[in-house]
Amino acid sequence: MTALTTVSDFPHRLIDDPDVGIVMPDGIRLSARIWRPEGADTQPVPAVLEYIPYRKRDGTLPRDELMHPYVAGHGYASVRVDMRGNGDSEGLMTDEYTQQEMDDALAVIAWLAEQPWCSGAVGMMGKSWGGFNCLQTAFLRPPALKAVISVCSTTDRFADDVHFKGGCMLGENPGWGAVMLSFSSRPADPALRPDWRADWLRRLEAEPYLAPRWASHQSRDAYWRHGSVCEDWAAIQVPVLSVGGWADNYMNTVGHLMGKQQSVVQGLMGPWVHQYPHTAVPGPQIGFLQVAIRWWDRWLKGIENGAEADPAYRAYMLHSEPPSAAPAFRKGHWVTETAWPSPRVTPEVWPLAPGRLGGQGAPLEMAVNTPQHLGLHTGEYFPMGLNAEMPGDQREDDAMSVCFDSAPLAGGMDLLGRAVLRLRLTSDKPFAQIFARLCDVAPDGSSVRICHGMLNLRHRDSMENPTLVPVGTPFDIELALDEMGYRLAPGHRLRLALSTTYWPFAWPSAEAATLTLEEGSLELPRHSGSTGDEWTPPAPEAAPAWRHRVLRKGAAARRIERNLISGEVSLVIEEDGGDAENLDHGLVSGDTMREVWTIRPDDPLSARVTITYEQRLSRGNWSVRTLAETNLTSESGHLAFTARLQAWEGETPVFDRDFREFVKRDHL
Repeated sequence: MTALTTVSDFPHRLIDDPDVGIVMPDGIRLSARIWRPEGADTQPVPAVLEYIPYRKRDGTLPRDELMHPYVAGHGYASVRVDMRGNGDSEGLMTDEYTQQEMDDALAVIAWLAEQPWCSGAVGMMGKSWGGFNCLQTAFLRPPALKAVISVCSTTDRFADDVHFKGGCMLGENPGWGAVMLSFSSRPADPALRPDWRADWLRRLEAEPYLAPRWASHQSRDAYWRHGSVCEDWAAIQVPVLSVGGWADNYMNTVGHLMGKQQSVVQGLMGPWVHQYPHTAVPGPQIGFLQVAIRWWDRWLKGIENGAEADPAYRAYMLHSEPPSAAPAFRKGHWVTETAWPSPRVTPEVWPLAPGRLGGQGAPLEMAVNTPQHLGLHTGEYFPMGLNAEMPGDQREDDAMSVCFDSAPLAGGMDLLGRAVLRLRLTSDKPFAQIFARLCDVAPDGSSVRICHGMLNLRHRDSMENPTLVPVGTPFDIELALDEMGYRLAPGHRLRLALSTTYWPFAWPSAEAATLTLEEGSLELPRHSGSTGDEWTPPAPEAAPAWRHRVLRKGAAARRIERNLISGEVSLVIEEDGGDAENLDHGLVSGDTMREVWTIRPDDPLSARVTITYEQRLSRGNWSVRTLAETNLTSESGHLAFTARLQAWEGETPVFDRDFREFVKRDHL
């Protein structure tokens, strides 16, 4: 990892107000923490807003302390707001990206612009949920919003979020439902909210279990179109800096925005997981906060620093190296592109022949029907760190797939962009899915996943209007794999691996279909190459870390278990976050999570997952705890979702609710 330099001497001395009330038009008070320069009341500064549900008092506080004082110290009011119904804010939360959430964002921005310490110019920045809603807010064009920085986000809620991908329901759909059931179950801090207990009970009573709702929308309907900024590329008119990472699964957004958006857009892609680039693994980390200040100086302060002339796209091209599910660093080099699509990228079509990629194409007549447990080495949808959450060696999954290998690449190869797979195939079932992985195979046989793509074949012609898969009749599909930036070493092979299963990344179809491949090709985005780094990013910097004391260390485990009697295969993930005390305000927080994903290789209806989350908060003699357990099992005609949410004040139970809902498998 690149060493993070701590900076405490800023151009401006700061005022840190931990609980500023911003009252919404309906009377609900949102809680904001605001860092701003001393003297801003007489010399107003622009405001930069981060607006998320993840609790500024404990949840994101460690990262907030690194970022927001740094931004404020460079002459901004840096504002961190808890969304309605979360953290220390009043109200109730009903879903993600609701109209109420967007209306509140507009009200917060208008409030900020009117404050005596604000110049009237507002920027918006966020990662993941915050990256989504800063684009969604820009889409609504509030007059005070002048620019955004969106990190690890998407422009299409159906195509590229945690719920569906290529029409396939992701394992992260029930996974994220468990996360939100747990995360939103916690109360406000009694030190800030004397009414915390009554408010907490209201939250618990109103708490939704969202996974069934998300799963019930199995096509790109109005539910998903809401909040998808791709619905109107012309709507966003402010400058956008879009940031992503190759180890995250929101890597397509940068290319979408650069290729479609009509405002000023710049893209930045690194090797990172689902984190901000000054702390994210794998390294190299970069000075993301310096890049952000340069962006804000140009668009919020009007400083002519040339930021608008920076490269349209700065991308870190990964280099071949041995596979690892937890690399602290990835070898590579930075390339810069003046436009996207890049004039340095040329589409190159490689035909498929039995077992062979490239050269002379040939009829295939190859059957694909893979075991249900294929995919255990895929990693997380959005890995967060070094707990073996990234794709590992693909050899075991490759051995169960239908593979097409190139000849050894004598001169290596540079790839930047999206590969497109075109196939003619037949199916023996009206429900079927296909998954494609592009891998780098070293001379020793080890296999590194470069990128992947997937398609629910009912969505082969339309995400909005799925149709039955033709049985026994040939049909054509086109599947765009995810964006990639990759340099294959000389002597390595390029492998295309196809499967009908991808557990637990994607939930299996109700029946195990056999697909027969008749012919196909793979179009590759061949980059003309570069001799070395074309951009030297600033070194990572941040404000001082939060003051805390570890009371109990955490631990993590990730393992594959096989039951030799039942034949079941399970992926078990355990993460104990430990417990830590905030030395500034005394709140002790901790969490523990366990996931078990189980399936039999020969039975798609054996798929099931159980996820358990415990959340803990305490201070002195006060303590609360919540426990959320969720389950998803499969039937031929429906998905069965169950959950239980419990809460304790001290040792006294105060809440207990069971959830149960069946979702019809319309297209799954």
